[in-house]
Amino acid sequence: MIISVVNLILLILLLSILLIFLLGWRGLLKRMTKKMGKILFTDSYQENLIELIPGIKHMGLQNVLENNLRAETGDVLHRPLGSSKSWPHMDTLTFIPAQVASFPIDGDEDVDIKVTIGPNAKKPLEIEIPLLISGMAYGIALSEEVRLALADAAKQTGTAINSGEGGVLPEELDAADKYILQFSKTEWSKDESLLKRANMIEIKFGQGALVGVGGRISPENLTGRARSVMGLKEDEVAVIYEHFFDNQTLKDLKELVEELRNLTGGVPIGAKLGAGGKIEQDIDQLIEMGVDYIAVDGGQAATHGAPPVLSDDFGIPTLHAVVRANNHLKKRNKRKEVSLIVSGGLFTPSEFLKTIALGADAVYLGSAMLFAVAHSQTLDAIPFEPPTQVVWNEGKFKNKFNREDGAQSATKFLTASIEEMKVGLRAMGKRSLKEMTLKDLVSYDKLTSEMLGIPFSFEPWQEKNQAKESNKQKNASES
Repeated sequence: MIISVVNLILLILLLSILLIFLLGWRGLLKRMTKKMGKILFTDSYQENLIELIPGIKHMGLQNVLENNLRAETGDVLHRPLGSSKSWPHMDTLTFIPAQVASFPIDGDEDVDIKVTIGPNAKKPLEIEIPLLISGMAYGIALSEEVRLALADAAKQTGTAINSGEGGVLPEELDAADKYILQFSKTEWSKDESLLKRANMIEIKFGQGALVGVGGRISPENLTGRARSVMGLKEDEVAVIYEHFFDNQTLKDLKELVEELRNLTGGVPIGAKLGAGGKIEQDIDQLIEMGVDYIAVDGGQAATHGAPPVLSDDFGIPTLHAVVRANNHLKKRNKRKEVSLIVSGGLFTPSEFLKTIALGADAVYLGSAMLFAVAHSQTLDAIPFEPPTQVVWNEGKFKNKFNREDGAQSATKFLTASIEEMKVGLRAMGKRSLKEMTLKDLVSYDKLTSEMLGIPFSFEPWQEKNQAKESNKQKNASES
């Protein structure tokens, strides 16, 4: 009885407080507003909080925050997930639909999207889809379970996964049906047994977010099983070098390509580089080395962590890179021999399709796959931690990641993307990915249309092409 009375008194007290709050909230809010307003309206500019507005507008919020991190650590920043600049991209490109002048393909008719990488190799890589999972390193970047989930997704969709420059898990080799081993400027992942199990070898000269520089990873930032997989001692720093050889020469690299080709029994041997202003000279050297494919990483590409100066202010846009690389391979009469894989800032099925129309044979997916494999599991980290804390090897929530759920999400993303690409191909009247070319594109940006040699969408398509053909014939006759 006494307890019931006490509970009743507490309930009445709680209701009274709630009532007072509900009835008095307007007055409380009014007093707070007047107090804050007086400070903002009367304090001198140098003492006023509104000083932040022009300050942040002048410097940019990201620059303010990153400069504070520099002031805190006194060390080089390593920003994850690439550049935040607005690079020229593919938004102004649109496909030409088949409607009356030509007809679309029936929705129930299949579209051939199979791709062959390294067609001249003794053992070319045959994949069911033109989307490859990019090199996101185990240990250096991703956790074990995330790597295995991506390998599962690659197998289920008939594509290949790239090892990146981290360690190679034995379970990952078993899980993946087709495996691309990245031959990096490191001491690890070069065992003959590993090389012989790979379906393709990729010599990594550089990447879009880090270009060709190396790095040093302390034991504190590389922990767990990854250290033993990479052959590192307890207190050993993991070193990524700037070169493969001391006093490196083109002859050394050419011999490396041939050695890897012989050792692996003829799988495609390729090279990865970050696209730069001298991309043609880089490609010339790679052709001289005898590679079977070239993977070009545009300036929008991301990585686990890179100095902002490299991510933001080195390299060229992916759009420019794919066009220049394709054109130069054609100029050297190597386009049918050397395959072209492109990556960097490609996130949607339309961007994948446009990149292939511009000349790529296939597309590497990095960040898009990272967020796809994490999917709803990112909810374990947010709102108090970044979503990537679920996938990084050093992430606070990596132990909560579920491999089966991740594999299912990644598989669904790849499947949905491919189906959407097929819809686009049918809408163009194409029964095969190989039928799509640059001629299937127009642009509503004048400069882009001129640079690519495609029609400007404000002008009639046929007249534009007739004028171009006339100019070509005129120039040929004058020559």
